[in-house]
Amino acid sequence: MNLAALGTSAGINVAVCVVVFSLYSILRKQPSQVTVYFGRRLSTDTRKSNKLCLDRFVPSASWIVKAWKTTEDELLTTGGLDSVVFMRIIVFSLRIFSIAAITCVFIVLPVNYRGKVLGHKRIPLETLEVFTILNVQEGSKWLWTHCLALYVITFSACVLLYVEYKRITKMRLAHINGSPLNPSHFTVVVRAIPWSPEESYGDSVRKFFMKYHESSYLSHQMVYRSGRVQKLMSNARKMCKILKDVSIEQKHKPGLYHCGFCGAHSDSFKILSHESESARGKSFLIDDGYGGKRKKVCAAAFVFFKTRYAAVVTSQVLHSSNPMQWVTQLAPEPHDVYWSNLWIPYGQLWIRKIATLVAAVAFMLVFLLPVTIVQGMTHADKLQKTIPFLEGPLKRKFISQLLTGYLPSVVLIVAFYTVPPIMMLISTLEGSISRSGRKKSACFKILYFTIWNVFVMNVFTGTVMDTVGIINKLDSVKDLPAQLASAIPAQAKFFMTYVLSSGWAGLACELMQLYPLLCNFIRRYIFRMKDWAIGTMSFPYHTEIPRLLLFGFIGFTCSIMVPLILPFLLVYFTLAYFIYRNQMINVYIRKYETGGHFWPLVHNTVIFSLVMMQIIALGVFGLRQSPVSSGFTIPLVIFTFLFNQYCRQRFLPVFKNHVAEILIDMDREDEKYGRTEEIHQQLHAAYCQSPSTSPDSSMAGSYHHQEEDSIQDPENVTPGKEVSQVSPSWSIASTFGAPEAI
Repeated sequence: MNLAALGTSAGINVAVCVVVFSLYSILRKQPSQVTVYFGRRLSTDTRKSNKLCLDRFVPSASWIVKAWKTTEDELLTTGGLDSVVFMRIIVFSLRIFSIAAITCVFIVLPVNYRGKVLGHKRIPLETLEVFTILNVQEGSKWLWTHCLALYVITFSACVLLYVEYKRITKMRLAHINGSPLNPSHFTVVVRAIPWSPEESYGDSVRKFFMKYHESSYLSHQMVYRSGRVQKLMSNARKMCKILKDVSIEQKHKPGLYHCGFCGAHSDSFKILSHESESARGKSFLIDDGYGGKRKKVCAAAFVFFKTRYAAVVTSQVLHSSNPMQWVTQLAPEPHDVYWSNLWIPYGQLWIRKIATLVAAVAFMLVFLLPVTIVQGMTHADKLQKTIPFLEGPLKRKFISQLLTGYLPSVVLIVAFYTVPPIMMLISTLEGSISRSGRKKSACFKILYFTIWNVFVMNVFTGTVMDTVGIINKLDSVKDLPAQLASAIPAQAKFFMTYVLSSGWAGLACELMQLYPLLCNFIRRYIFRMKDWAIGTMSFPYHTEIPRLLLFGFIGFTCSIMVPLILPFLLVYFTLAYFIYRNQMINVYIRKYETGGHFWPLVHNTVIFSLVMMQIIALGVFGLRQSPVSSGFTIPLVIFTFLFNQYCRQRFLPVFKNHVAEILIDMDREDEKYGRTEEIHQQLHAAYCQSPSTSPDSSMAGSYHHQEEDSIQDPENVTPGKEVSQVSPSWSIASTFGAPEAI
């Protein structure tokens, strides 16, 4: 691929982004699309107006301006600490790759271009290999510029990482200190309760904690496994709720069914809605009278303590000489509890973890097939001798550029759409008792799955494709390590097109919300329904954090090898800054809070990326026969490991454990102001397990329905002023009911 072809690909993606952004700026102003682009705002804003103006049909950049003007404090109030941490990832990436772009584009790139004494073509016709480190002569004295850039990038990244880690640690401590009413601070989950034929699980829990924690034990609540009858009743309530919402819509159109194709009158929805109200009242009586027969007590319980400090100490102590009994840990937030996994026997967890690890590895191996197909498309021009039928189509310039440049990244992107749901399923089977833990596990799996398949396996299979013509020669076997070391610069065109297709186009799809937009179109224009019981969405951290970190990994490893990729990455992170900030303000709602638990994963991935960059540079310097550059790179690797170890000692414990002095001060403050009794009375209701408090009926995800035509320009709502109506995940008012479904 030459610069002209790369420019064409970039131009296509720029045009697509401009069209999508313009279309989005129009669609977001239409009352019919307000449920798609202002889901979070609709849950808090109830102002009404019937306003029609020409400005609704004119593209504008007002959403970019509002995203830019939104302060970090407003974002913290709106989306919680997790959203701020996510945006800090983007800010960190923008800063470090700005430094890398200035260093590499103005120092390293000219050295790469003038590396070999060859007659250069016109710039647009130059191949991308001319701008990589492969174009530098062996033993060249100018390789010190690459080593200098390596030092600049490494030290800048470490300084910025330290600043961000310190800042986020302070924000996490402030978050804990500023949430005095979090019921999870007083609650411990006890699992693997030993079975006794003489007494029930509840009696065993009461006796055990009264004996060993008499001064701090408050009460407990057993975990029940719901039977089929209760599940059917819960599903029936959901269906009645949907039918009731539809019946409200039918009042405006009594002569039409909701499909819009028939003209007969029907009052069935109205009848069902009244029946649902009566059924709802009866269901509670049934549960009260016969609930004990339809529920099975599990060997797990929520144990409540009088103080936060007592709960933390109890959660970290080994309670039995058998570590597989009386296992304790701090409880997740009420909306964060994943009730289904609380029923899993504790003894099965280690088997589940091994099984899910094997399943994840097997899926990674199966995914080699689409990766091989992608690399086969990328190297189709080199495989046409082996596969004769490719010679005809590849003679056409447009088809050749499309097949080898644009389509491979598109095919890989489409294949990757199967990864998040499968990894989420695997993480669910792993047995995490919290939704945030399940997301964090899925985030970890998706991250290393994408790094392995997008980077490592593409480099490896690309090298195999490059050597397919000479692999049968005996002399080529000893050259294989050299070809592997030079494979990353050789894959420059694939990584650049991947950033363009997956990065730029992926952000455009995120902004447009294609799936909700399609559902809304079908709902309004096919089923002819103006309103529907759709719930607001929580931010998909488990898919978006791996995406950001993958592009950061590619940026670090390719920075001194292929400096041309850095401007494309800067554009990606700039777009990400505005788009994700806009989505957090308008679309996604906070359903629970992890307190920034994703940041250690981000830190570890950046350190891993830096070490990989240094190791790859060390190998390339060896191939380029530059012992001085290789010698100066080794201390850099040692420094990076030492820096990582310091951060692990200095900051990581705050993310793993609670600070005793903060919890004790909070307990004393509650006692001073007389809030202790009020908190104790609310703990049982916080973790109430009942079909009536199913995930779909939780307060955090409740949706205030209203006519879309009556929304008054949702853009004008200030994020920081409206959020007071949203129940924070830590407040006592939001703890009634079971957690949100994700």
